[in-house]
Amino acid sequence: MSAIYEGPGYLPTQWKPAQPEDVVYLQFCNTCQGYKAPRAHHCRKCGRCVLKMDHHCPWINNCVGHFNHAHFTAFLLWAVCGCLQSSVVLSCSLYRALNRVWYHCCGNGTEPMVTLSVNALVFCVFCLGLSIGVVLAVGMLLYFQLRAILRNQTGIEDWIVEKAHHRRGPGDRKFVYPYNLGWKNNLKQVLNVTCEPVGDGFTWPVVDGCDQYTLTQEQQEQKCEKRQRTRTYTVVENYSGSWAPVTKGWRVLCHPPLTDEPRIPLQKENTILVTRWRRYWLFGEKIQHDGVKKRERGWFPRPCVVELVEGVPYSEQDKDK
Repeated sequence: MSAIYEGPGYLPTQWKPAQPEDVVYLQFCNTCQGYKAPRAHHCRKCGRCVLKMDHHCPWINNCVGHFNHAHFTAFLLWAVCGCLQSSVVLSCSLYRALNRVWYHCCGNGTEPMVTLSVNALVFCVFCLGLSIGVVLAVGMLLYFQLRAILRNQTGIEDWIVEKAHHRRGPGDRKFVYPYNLGWKNNLKQVLNVTCEPVGDGFTWPVVDGCDQYTLTQEQQEQKCEKRQRTRTYTVVENYSGSWAPVTKGWRVLCHPPLTDEPRIPLQKENTILVTRWRRYWLFGEKIQHDGVKKRERGWFPRPCVVELVEGVPYSEQDKDK
């Protein structure tokens, strides 16, 4: 409950850094109409910029961030421990019930006798499967959270750092992640007796050779490269925004993007700026021509669009050759 009610911590709307000249190092959030502090990211589900955002968790209906990271990790730990205990209890009960006759004939009379009806047996097996499933699934999530704490690197920052290393060549200077102070210091920043994090969520201790804006500058450079490789597409077939577009072909239906990012509806003659490509799906932003300020970004089926090259659909250029 603490992970839910404590909250991750939010940036104030229209936030600006104390030094006005530092705004050149920060990204601007059009929704909150303010700058994003280092390690802060906007959550479209919460509608706010979250301090040290790791991810939005649907199970607690809240983001995991600076102020509730320890609470969320404790919740995962006790969920795994509780389900592990129930798995042991149910397994022992099931074993005793299935071997009840043997214990009755060959036992010494001191063993606990467990008797299960057919309905109780089915329910016991079902609950055992659920318990083991939670131990495996939540245990994996607990592992990722502990790894994030020990590395002082959130799930979003994992992706940023991976792209930072990928876009550098063999002769380029290696990117240094600024917040990894060693696993002991990283652990102290998040986990303690009170589960209260160290720091205010706006400024952070960094390694030598880095500053508060090392990561934000890297993000800006990645965004700049992303804009450079953006391609323009025009819509040739309407799309309702459905997550299961059965009318777009079985390949599109069976190969959806494995993400909870939104799908955007399309109408013919819409123009889309595409930044990510999959074999059967594309991710992009719809160009608004009617003065609408709200950005529409998301996934849509590739067969619904064709690429524009110098203002002409690519397929039409091929016909002219």
